[in-house]
Amino acid sequence: MAVASAAPGSDFCKQLLFSLLVLILFCDACQKISLQVPSHLPAEALVGKVNLKECLQSASLIQSSDPDFRIQEDGSIYTTHDLMLSSEKKSFSILLSDTQREEQKKIAIVLEAGGQKGPERHLEDTVLKRSKRRWAPIPCSLMENSLGPFPQHVQQVQSDAAQNYTIFYSISGPGVDKEPFNLFFINKDTGDIFCTRSIDREQYEQFPLYAYATTADGYAPEYPLPLLFKVEDDNDNAPYFENKVTIFSVPENCRTGTSVGKVTAIDHDEPDTLHTRLKYKILQQIPDHPKHFSIHPDTGVITTTTPLLDREKCDTYKLIMEVRDMGGQPFGLFNTGTITISLEDENDNSPYFTETSYFTEVEENRIDVEILRMAVRDQDLPNTPHSKAIYKILQGNENGNFKISTDPNTNEGVLCVVKPLNYELNRQIVLQIGVLNEAQFSKAANAQTPTMCTTTVTVKIKDLDEGPECQPSVKVIQSKDGLPAGKELLGYKAVDPEKGSSEGLRYKKIGDEDNWFEINEHTGNLKTVKVLDRESKFVKNNQYNVSVIAMDADGRSCTGTLVVFLEDDNDHPPDIREKEVTICRHDKDFAVLEPVDLDGPDNGPPFQFFLDNAASKLWTIETKDGKTAILRERQNLDYDTYTVPIQVKDRHGFAARHILAVRVCDCTTPSDCKMTPKGVRDIKPSNVILGRWAILAMVLGSALLLCILFTCFCVTAKKTVKKCFPEDVAQQNLIVSNTEGPGEEVMEANMRLPTQTCNICDTSVSVGTLGGQGVKTQQSFEMVKGGYTLDSSKGGGHQTLESVKGLGQGGMDTGRYGYTEWHSFTQPRLGEVYLCGQDEEHKHSEDYVRSYNYEGKGSVAGSVGCCSDRQEEEGLEFLDHLEPKFRMLAKTCVKK
Repeated sequence: MAVASAAPGSDFCKQLLFSLLVLILFCDACQKISLQVPSHLPAEALVGKVNLKECLQSASLIQSSDPDFRIQEDGSIYTTHDLMLSSEKKSFSILLSDTQREEQKKIAIVLEAGGQKGPERHLEDTVLKRSKRRWAPIPCSLMENSLGPFPQHVQQVQSDAAQNYTIFYSISGPGVDKEPFNLFFINKDTGDIFCTRSIDREQYEQFPLYAYATTADGYAPEYPLPLLFKVEDDNDNAPYFENKVTIFSVPENCRTGTSVGKVTAIDHDEPDTLHTRLKYKILQQIPDHPKHFSIHPDTGVITTTTPLLDREKCDTYKLIMEVRDMGGQPFGLFNTGTITISLEDENDNSPYFTETSYFTEVEENRIDVEILRMAVRDQDLPNTPHSKAIYKILQGNENGNFKISTDPNTNEGVLCVVKPLNYELNRQIVLQIGVLNEAQFSKAANAQTPTMCTTTVTVKIKDLDEGPECQPSVKVIQSKDGLPAGKELLGYKAVDPEKGSSEGLRYKKIGDEDNWFEINEHTGNLKTVKVLDRESKFVKNNQYNVSVIAMDADGRSCTGTLVVFLEDDNDHPPDIREKEVTICRHDKDFAVLEPVDLDGPDNGPPFQFFLDNAASKLWTIETKDGKTAILRERQNLDYDTYTVPIQVKDRHGFAARHILAVRVCDCTTPSDCKMTPKGVRDIKPSNVILGRWAILAMVLGSALLLCILFTCFCVTAKKTVKKCFPEDVAQQNLIVSNTEGPGEEVMEANMRLPTQTCNICDTSVSVGTLGGQGVKTQQSFEMVKGGYTLDSSKGGGHQTLESVKGLGQGGMDTGRYGYTEWHSFTQPRLGEVYLCGQDEEHKHSEDYVRSYNYEGKGSVAGSVGCCSDRQEEEGLEFLDHLEPKFRMLAKTCVKK
């Protein structure tokens, strides 16, 4: 609620005013404030300022009832966002709270848009006259460091509304109610603004203030007036270097114009004015001669002016610098600083020896001993690659007796002996040694490239009685193979270097594996105690080693090795080490012989193999590749063991005769041979001489045998009766036996069945069953000493091995048949055996008894018909003694 000022001379108004003041003291509402604002208010715009303390002295919480406005603690009212006043007036309240006293107050705020004037005044007697508007920003500046007098008048603000109303002026902002406080104040009646003290521009460049014009009742006829007081700069700050001590570095011997560094200075006066326009200058160089550096006056860049910077002469320079403002004018303010320039080392100085030559001495035969130290000097920076020395032996060390290294602590060259020196060979050695740096040399301006410094070292060798020398350590002598005992060979010779001969030395043998030699103590020569054998196990690569020690009178010794190289002699004939070989008929029909000759290759293969006359009738031998031989049978021999004499010769004809035991066996591999021979058949030529009557008897016997055989053959051809069993015992008959199981698969390579069908047997053939067991295919066989007969009632007739051989039924051969005869007889008939007992439809024939024309004489086997069950009288023991071919044939016959 606004309080209107009373008219003078009105008692009623005075009383009314007093009553209203009393009501305000006891009311929660404070004075109503009206502010004139434009219709459009931007965000964060200052609307006005209210004295909050007049309403509530101790307000702890200040709030606005309208979110469009925010209230600060000093009573300033700001918009929160762009605001467009749609009506001429807008009202809201400022809520003040004191939480401790639990007291609340409210200030009503009325905003009038469009310059709406305040409450009605009694203007009947007042004449309004318009003049030029004075409520506007006025440019104003303050001089820093002003000397006063203070308070100093700055500016006056006035409002045109003062012509109609009583206006009170106020200001706010930095320098008034913000830091720095109380720097400005305003006369509330006249609007004059004063400054109370001098101002430092470097601290406060300007002061943004607001001026307010209000009536006594709180009405603001003017917008808040922004005032900007700018402080004008005074050149009251001298420039100064950013770093009090600045250190730059530059390589020595660098070119002219090389940039060393840039100095910078700071001036707090106003930028881009003469107060901060700086100039740089070198006042002094220490040392001052010659002048090596210059500086750019505007940028502060320091550069070199000569290429003669030498770190070895002066490694550090100091520059006294000046920086001045006002463009370097004499009246400008200035400061000085010190710049330190350090020169970086370059390897522009070569090391050199402190002495031009050196002399030292060392005893012979000493190794790993230090004999000399050499010092060098280098003007470059110590303990850097520019000054660290590397020593080299340039001449005199062709044999590698010396080595030189660098002591990392002292930088000295250390000369050592790493290989024994011999006084007798060289009594003095002169070495040339050079020295360099780890880093490469750099050429200075107007100077030559540094060169290597050299010096000479004379090494004197002291004589020392070091004892005998075994040089060389290994000596080779030659000897013939088979050298007999008692022969002398040249031995190992050591030398006494003091005497230059072997006089006075004693020799002793310390290594002789097979004790072949004895050694002469005085001469060192060897004498054989055994026959030298190159083929001995102690000989490696035709060499036999003997270790010898040589000693002088003082006991000093050396050790050498004598290598006896044995020349090969043809003293060993070829030898067949395997005296027993096996020929497996099912694998291969020959044996491979591999002789061994202990002699060298010059006295070894190619070998020659020979058989005796008697052995060559049954055997053949042929050379395969000069190293091995193949022994074959000339004809199929019986399974047995035979002695075969074989003679083997080497390339020079040195021969040896060997007797081999050759087993001819029915096997696949030699390990499968289970033959137990009755005795080895000796086929050596007999020494018995037959008489004339014995020879005549043999001729007559042979003629008689031929007649008998011819007769048997003729009788057999005429006979038509099939013979099943010969007139011999049952143990010589092959009987097909039935088995419950199918038996094993026959994998014999020699049992090959023909593919064509033969009508040698048909369904009319009937054979008796052995042991009373029926079989699907029954055959009748007859065996006489390894032969058998095949019975066929259809076309084939009755054939026996005897008939094939031409013996016939009337003859009986008591000998054993050979494998070739057996094979030639059985091979074409295996297919017939396989198909025997089948009819045309390949069905098995019935088992029935068939009578035979001939069953043999005195057979203990009895009947072989299907009704025979007298197993105990069959006499089948002979089956255990049959050869494997017959067992395979029997299995083939029973297996379908």
